[in-house]
Amino acid sequence: MLPRVGAVVAVALLVGVGLVLAFQRSFVFVPDRSAPPPVDDALPGGAEVSLRTSDGLTLAAWHLPPPEGCNATVLVMPGNGGHRGVRAPLAAALGDAGFGVLLLEYRGYGGNPGAPSEVGMARDARAARAYLHDAGIPDASLVYLGESLGAAVAAGLAAEHPPAALVLRSPFTTLADAARAAYHVPVGALLLDRFDVVTAVRRTTVPVAVVLGDADTTVPPRLSRSVADAARAAPRPVVEVVVPGANHNDATLVAGSSLVNAVVDIATVAATPPCPGAP
Repeated sequence: MLPRVGAVVAVALLVGVGLVLAFQRSFVFVPDRSAPPPVDDALPGGAEVSLRTSDGLTLAAWHLPPPEGCNATVLVMPGNGGHRGVRAPLAAALGDAGFGVLLLEYRGYGGNPGAPSEVGMARDARAARAYLHDAGIPDASLVYLGESLGAAVAAGLAAEHPPAALVLRSPFTTLADAARAAYHVPVGALLLDRFDVVTAVRRTTVPVAVVLGDADTTVPPRLSRSVADAARAAPRPVVEVVVPGANHNDATLVAGSSLVNAVVDIATVAATPPCPGAP
């Protein structure tokens, strides 16, 4: 009888593991596949542009050019959920501060083709950087800004192609740590996507700003602080900004002055200040 019970338990465990492997990305990624509003309505002065990925996808994104005669630009790698229309206030605030902005939209999000994955999002980020290079924006004029899950994408891109500075808003340490905090289950060994922010940050030496809300219930503040600590392991300026009372998706954290000022400050430290004469 006991061997039979053991066999049943083993089969059940195998089935459970198989289901986790087969469907985990539907839990990890929650893309808003709907089309955003027209860019003219959501982000005056911006334009919808096309990014071509190395695996053959054409992705829509929004580009707000910097003022004439200036190259300072923020490449925004969004978090998990929403689409570029939701991030128009952030782009507008960065534009008002004197930056050009490229709002990346991943595969599978905002009407784009494809399905998200760690490898795919890295390809999308590389395509966004390549678009800006073709537009005459060099790495020395670029600030990468990653939100939450996008912080992992931004840190990974920075490790491959260093920008002038890196801003991480509400970053987690690894996807496994974030999943454990959310579901209280150690699922790291089963994850297809790792999103190891700490390792990527340690491979960079550019100035880093970490912005977090101390009331974040999605990414525990301790994880974001651990990312800032990892950044301090390299000899470079690190700015840690805590937004009191801010939860993960609160407007004050998503597009508020604390985040925008952190971008301005770290860009200035990196000798890529916002464009002079900006409104």
